[in-house]
Amino acid sequence: MPHPQSSSGPRVTITGVPVSDGEAGPYGIATGPDGALWFTKVHEGSVGRVSPRGGVSSYPLSSADSGPTVIAAGPGDGALWFTEYKGHRIGRIAADGTVDSFALPTPECGPYGIAAGGDGAVWFTEMNTDRIGRITTDGEVSEFVLPRTVAGGYPSAIAAGPDGERMWFTLNLANAVGSIRTDGSGIEIHPLPTPEAGPVGITAGPDGAMWFVEIGAGQIGRIDAAGRIREFPLPDRTSRPHALVTGGDGALWFTMWGANRVGRITADGSRIDEYAVPSPASEPHAIALGADGALWVAMETGSLARVGIA
Repeated sequence: MPHPQSSSGPRVTITGVPVSDGEAGPYGIATGPDGALWFTKVHEGSVGRVSPRGGVSSYPLSSADSGPTVIAAGPGDGALWFTEYKGHRIGRIAADGTVDSFALPTPECGPYGIAAGGDGAVWFTEMNTDRIGRITTDGEVSEFVLPRTVAGGYPSAIAAGPDGERMWFTLNLANAVGSIRTDGSGIEIHPLPTPEAGPVGITAGPDGAMWFVEIGAGQIGRIDAAGRIREFPLPDRTSRPHALVTGGDGALWFTMWGANRVGRITADGSRIDEYAVPSPASEPHAIALGADGALWVAMETGSLARVGIA
């Protein structure tokens, strides 16, 4: 049933869409080139799809224990790419459900974040090995070691910059945001002002800057091309923001894993609004802008939430 909500921000309607049982764990979500929503089921070892008409499909991976996590549309190859955190592989799923999987050179590397780059390749983070990875659509893998100053930094989410020449990533335990040129050079590290902020999700904003969440500090952050950082505290500093995306309304929308809510911050940082998701303790994780103009949220308890903006 839709749940209309309003605050000082736009009026939204949030609808829960069941896609699995409560054990499968919907985690990552992305809009595919086919207009469907594709999502990972981290505990089941499969990838799901919700068609534009609402039909739900599921595609099992070769191992139920591979831990598929973040998923993203590929660089114009008509497929979705995802990380297998426990399987230490990168996966690719075509629109017809055909799955390919690519082993990574470094053992036990723990790939997590993934995103298409402006260079026509797919980029990913390796949480366990202080590396940023790159894979071509043919499956050729390169790895780039981060500076020793951020050893053990837990590179997490990654996203393409607005100029198409850099990939930006968060370093959760190093309390920093980094960037790397798409030729593998020019790694830059930008420490955050707030200690133990724990950055996770990152995305390109509508204002030419990169935006990220601070799960440990309960803040939203912004970093421009020159490395200047601003931080915006949330009303509930214990809400544990996890992921964010630019919405069709020009604002940034984010999930609050610890508060069972979805948030919105304007691009100038002047206003923050929050909206409760339909079911209690649903653990909202990834968020994506759908082809229908709504925001879609993967909730680990077995549903997606559709956030329609009035």
